[in-house]
Amino acid sequence: MILSRLQTLLGGIYDLGVDYDVYDFLVTDRGGLPSQVRHRRCEEDLIIAQPGGGPPPAGEAEPPEIQVSLYLDPALIDRLAREDPLERLHGGNVADCWAALEGVSHFLCVAWHADHDRPVSILELEMQAEVDKYVVSCLLLQRQSPRRFPAELRRLLFDRARIDADLADGREALYRRASGYAEKFCRGLERQLRGARIDAEQAVLARLRRFYRLPGARKLAHIDSTG
Repeated sequence: MILSRLQTLLGGIYDLGVDYDVYDFLVTDRGGLPSQVRHRRCEEDLIIAQPGGGPPPAGEAEPPEIQVSLYLDPALIDRLAREDPLERLHGGNVADCWAALEGVSHFLCVAWHADHDRPVSILELEMQAEVDKYVVSCLLLQRQSPRRFPAELRRLLFDRARIDADLADGREALYRRASGYAEKFCRGLERQLRGARIDAEQAVLARLRRFYRLPGARKLAHIDSTG
C-alpha cells in the first residue's frame, strides 16, 4: 500500500521509530470530517483537533493530547495505485506523489513530536513537508537513473510552485516562508549530494536526522546560518 511504503521510506530516512500506521488515521470521505473543514476542496488535508474542541489556532504549538485525521481524495489514491511513484517517478505522477507525501510527512511529524512531548508549529510542518518532497524525490530519481543527478528537481519543486489562495485559507505568507526556508535547506543538500565525496549520501542522511530533531526555532536559525 502506497501510503505505508511512503511512511516506511520517510521513517527510515529520519530513523523515526513511529509505531502508528498512517492507514489507521486515513479518511477518504469528506463527510466523515469535522463540519468546519468539510468545505475544503484540497486533495490532502491533515486535521488536528483537541479532544472536545476544534483545531488549534494557526501557528500555535500542538497540545499534548490531540486527535488526528489525514484526508486524501480517493481519486488521488487510485491514480497512485495505477502509476506507482515508488516504482517509477515521472512527470505524470509527481504531483500526485507530492500530495500524498505531504500528508504522510505531516502525519509523521505530528506523531513523532507528540511521542516526544514536543510542540510543532504549522510553519515547521509545512517546511518539513517541502524538504521531504525534495529528499524522497531525489532518492527515487537517483535509484531510477543512478548515473544522472536530478538537477531539475529543486527548480521544479520550488521555483515553479504556486500557492492557491483559495486553499491557503489566508496563510499565503506562512506557506511562502516555509517554502523559502525549505528551498534554502535543500540547496545545501544538493551541493552535498553533487559533491565528490564518496560518503556524500551518508553525510546528507546524518544531516537530515539532526535537522529533524532540532526545535523549530533552531531549524530556522540553522538554515539561516548554513544555507
